[in-house]
Amino acid sequence: MAEQQPEISPIAADAPLCFACHPQVACFNECCRELDLALSPYDVLRLKKALGMRSGEFLKQYVLVSREEGQAFPLCHLSMVDDGRASCVFVSSDGCRVYADRPGSCRAYPLGRGVSLQEDGSAKEQLVLVREAHCQGFAEDCTRTATAFLDSQELIEYNRFNDALLRLYQHPRVQDKSFQPTDQQLNRYMLALYDLDRFRQLINSGTIILPFPLSKQQQAALVDNDEELLLLAIDWLYRDFFSD
Repeated sequence: MAEQQPEISPIAADAPLCFACHPQVACFNECCRELDLALSPYDVLRLKKALGMRSGEFLKQYVLVSREEGQAFPLCHLSMVDDGRASCVFVSSDGCRVYADRPGSCRAYPLGRGVSLQEDGSAKEQLVLVREAHCQGFAEDCTRTATAFLDSQELIEYNRFNDALLRLYQHPRVQDKSFQPTDQQLNRYMLALYDLDRFRQLINSGTIILPFPLSKQQQAALVDNDEELLLLAIDWLYRDFFSD
């Protein structure tokens, strides 16, 4: 029998959303199976800190990297358990073992968020509602707006860092496919965005020389502020890729 595809439809930010997920819902944890979960750099930052791991260790143990033909940048996916159901490596019978630091797409479910960069540098948000056959969360007695639901999932910081990446992902040269990164640039992309601990180490050792003066926040990033370091990494890559 063919797998039933989810229904995906646009939803306004102020539209009502009747949905709730908790252990008493019969399908609890089902959305953590048959999963193809892309990880943003901020997802990795949160997870590696929650697990007390260095970024390189986290990438080696939990991340699969792929790059599709015609795609400028590689994608990082969370590795799944080989249990016949492609279950998330962090799911247990009691729920998510990293719930407080779960990835942004897990937080947003059953909503999806698309963002486009406007000419004035602002981000325009579009939401979609994803309905999967197994999900019984829509039968729960909980009605609020789509925006209120997203706010309840503490997505502000996730969106902040994901939106900061738009200047890379939606650069005109990326959009028209005239930007074809070299192997060295791809290596720098993975290093700076996903292997933050090594990126910091290489800057502090003088192996990487940043070609611009650092603010106080950026100087703090070189000590122990991963969030500021990620923003610094985005700036460094933007200049490296598109300043010619």
